[in-house]
Amino acid sequence: MKDKKSAIMAAIMLLGSFLIVGNAIGEDYNGHEGRSIFGRRLDVAPSTNEGYKKECGSCHFAYQPGLLPAKSWRKVMDTLDNHFGDNAELAPEDRKAITDYLVKGAAENSDYKASVKILHSIPANETPVAISATPYFVRKHREVPDRMVKGNQQVKSFAHCARCHKDAGSGSYNEHEVNIPGFGRFED
Repeated sequence: MKDKKSAIMAAIMLLGSFLIVGNAIGEDYNGHEGRSIFGRRLDVAPSTNEGYKKECGSCHFAYQPGLLPAKSWRKVMDTLDNHFGDNAELAPEDRKAITDYLVKGAAENSDYKASVKILHSIPANETPVAISATPYFVRKHREVPDRMVKGNQQVKSFAHCARCHKDAGSGSYNEHEVNIPGFGRFED
């Protein structure tokens, strides 16, 4: 009977240890849980605004607000008449609602690891409107040859995040899960 109790206690202690370690690992993004050791952690908060996803996501990937600072999102939304060469103007009420959403979730208002790193990489006197122009993005992608992206008809541009980062829509940009169409997994 004593051996059975000891075995049960050992099993409970082992299980408890896994739960404690899993929780600690899951909270390494400045206290933001994301997901635990048993799943992927998110790099940025996912896009949750349906109006934003409908309007902006109908033409391109609905980039998460935490990928740029508020000043960048304001500049993007103030220049929709020339949005990367296209006219993407919105009704004033839609523009205001989407701008408010993007600013509220911008990098400086997020505690997700990638958002914090993106924000800290941008010099105070700069206001990038392209995520791919941020120093953090450039540093993370510098080892990816242009032939795999710009020269790849299945990708074409670094702006097409979800083509290589299959879980980008959920906020996961894990570099160990990159799968470049036509080339496969990429490890730098």
